[in-house]
Amino acid sequence: MTSTIPAKPEYSGVLVIDKPAGITSHDVVARVRKILHQHQVGHFGTLDPFATGVLPVSVGKGTRFAQFYLKSRKAYEGTIQFGFSTDTYDSTGEATSEAVSASPDAALLEGYFREYTGRIMQTPPPFSAKKVDGVRAYKLARKHKPVTLTPVEIEIYALELLGVKGELVQFAVECSGGTYVRSLAHDFGQKLGCGAHLAILRRTAVAEFSLTQSVTLERLQEAAQEGKVDSCMVRLEALLPDCPELLVRGREEISVRHGHAFELAQAMRPGRGEASGNAPAVNLLKILGAERRLIAVARHVSGALYHPNLVLV
Repeated sequence: MTSTIPAKPEYSGVLVIDKPAGITSHDVVARVRKILHQHQVGHFGTLDPFATGVLPVSVGKGTRFAQFYLKSRKAYEGTIQFGFSTDTYDSTGEATSEAVSASPDAALLEGYFREYTGRIMQTPPPFSAKKVDGVRAYKLARKHKPVTLTPVEIEIYALELLGVKGELVQFAVECSGGTYVRSLAHDFGQKLGCGAHLAILRRTAVAEFSLTQSVTLERLQEAAQEGKVDSCMVRLEALLPDCPELLVRGREEISVRHGHAFELAQAMRPGRGEASGNAPAVNLLKILGAERRLIAVARHVSGALYHPNLVLV
């Protein structure tokens, strides 16, 4: 009599991991792979090793959604320590200025915060993954080689002062993808003339993913042992919540599954009396099959034409 070993479950979706301090985003991915016994695992946006908080980890077919999240809006809470700067612009680096006594003025800081709100040009820190002549900037910085990085445009949607206690300043920020909060801390130290660095950073949200949905790696391990991983997972159907959904059946569903372009039905086009050219086209559509399971994400081409550029076969 032969016995069969039950197949390990294959998961698809997103886990919102509450990343602890001291490990990299790559370390988190490796831990999740080991816990789930599943190789297809990635993440939506690196979080610095010293930082904690929201790290969306994609699993299975969820890894194919990274293209929609790489430049997502992010939210953080943190603490800036004034008095000296560091080479990494955070608490893990070596001091680059003499420590001085600092007591930042709240009104002055609020003025700087307003100045930095909106679209601004920001220079990434030397210890970053940006490339200089094909080499990662942090590799040059570690060898104490000069690093010259080009400023890039970012957007600060909101920057709020939460409190001042001596040399420590607590704040909250919402910003575009690609923003270095460490650079904000460094810049404010330069403006006050006393040096500063980012002492604490906690990410509270990435796109629609927030701390309220998060699980620790320890809790995920427990859920795996209990057979309850699905309770920790954001399902594929819940991703991109702001995208309209289109339900297809029969031949339409088969056509979408084969990646064929399609036109929206007349009923889904602008209403009577509206000029089609005046109605903004929806850039992305979530396509659901007959069982209301997500089968594709279609991107607008032109007019009423859409193409399923991500098909979940």
